[in-house]
Amino acid sequence: MRRVSDNETKNKDVRVLIYSHDTFGLGHLRRCLTIAHSLVDQNKDMSVIILTGSPIIGSFNFRARVDFVRIPGVIKLRSGDYTPLSLLIDIDETLAMRDSIIQHTADIFDPDIFIVDKEPLGLRGEVHKTLKMLKERGTHLVLGLRDIMDDPVHLIPEWERKKAVPALRDLYDSIWVYGLPQICDPLEGIELPKSVRRKMTYTGYLHRTLPHGTPAHWTLQKIEPPYLLVTTGGGGDGEEVIDWVLRAYENDKALPNPALLVLGPFMHSDRQAEFIHRANKLPNVEAITFDAQIEHLMARAIGVVAMGGYNTFCEILSFDKRAVIVPRTQPRMEQYIRAKRAEELGLSSMLTDDGVRDWKGMATALRQLPQQALPSDVVVPGLMDGLENLNRLVNHAVEKVRKADRERGGERTDRSGNGNSRSRLRVAGRKPR
Repeated sequence: MRRVSDNETKNKDVRVLIYSHDTFGLGHLRRCLTIAHSLVDQNKDMSVIILTGSPIIGSFNFRARVDFVRIPGVIKLRSGDYTPLSLLIDIDETLAMRDSIIQHTADIFDPDIFIVDKEPLGLRGEVHKTLKMLKERGTHLVLGLRDIMDDPVHLIPEWERKKAVPALRDLYDSIWVYGLPQICDPLEGIELPKSVRRKMTYTGYLHRTLPHGTPAHWTLQKIEPPYLLVTTGGGGDGEEVIDWVLRAYENDKALPNPALLVLGPFMHSDRQAEFIHRANKLPNVEAITFDAQIEHLMARAIGVVAMGGYNTFCEILSFDKRAVIVPRTQPRMEQYIRAKRAEELGLSSMLTDDGVRDWKGMATALRQLPQQALPSDVVVPGLMDGLENLNRLVNHAVEKVRKADRERGGERTDRSGNGNSRSRLRVAGRKPR
């Protein structure tokens, strides 16, 4: 078997594995899917696998060279405890299966880059063994963080308990923050060694576009675009916001814009039924449960009411929509911090949930929405450059991995195992294919 040239190894057969933290809502999965699609769009020889326990992963469209491995689902209860999503087995057994599937997938797929979303060691340490295995092989290990994690008062003890900082110091090669430092430092207050700080790169936010493929054709019975889009993401904790908007429309018949409510797949079915029933009674409000291509709905909206999760915030900025953000403050302050900073910068407005949720307050916010500035009226350098920068970072990391392959010597046959002449030099410790 001949040695391959630098040009042949530079971009051929690149593999990226992404671990999606998936115990609550849609946010982590949608962020990982956005990254995966951008990577394969810009790199014709790249394949990406997403590891996830999300029960609705199959509802999304996957582009060529992106696939997923479904691990047993786990859900985080409002108490903070974890439980199997659907299996009638012990949580420890579920975690053991997840750990095993993750490790075996990584072993066989043998990625050039492993991106871990949010949790440095995964749910209860389930990716720790995989990280150590891939570290020995020379895989480039990346921790991907959203712009804001939580209030430091809560994040510091959580990360101490999870032994996150030693993992950043000893295992990870890079930390990519999908935001900007002038908006927030997600690790503010955590005592990090300088060596860890040097691993951090702020990419900017992840720009969204209309998805490939045919959008779902919801037949709107009563309203037409442009409408006010009301979305709470996965919907698992969005009941109060939906109820608040509905009460505004029920009590103020003269609100100027029709509303389309997207309830979310994780909202309790009883509440979904209640909200749809109430919307059906209103002439200018419609409700649907879920659309995996919500970007198409947002593109036709005159404005947005949302809770301010990371993905919805990116979509608001990408499609340049005026927005009222109603952030949650439990169990994390993430949405509140993001909404507050966005309001300070003039990117959106914020309506604080005071627990009373007077319909008049919501109605006033909805009436004032058309007078807000557009996000594009505010100049924040590099704000939406995240995907462009991520592709640059990935290509640089792949070059480093391939250079290490060549320097450490040894040969590896074609990854496909079909005996073709193309080969890759292997890092010591990697098994030849």
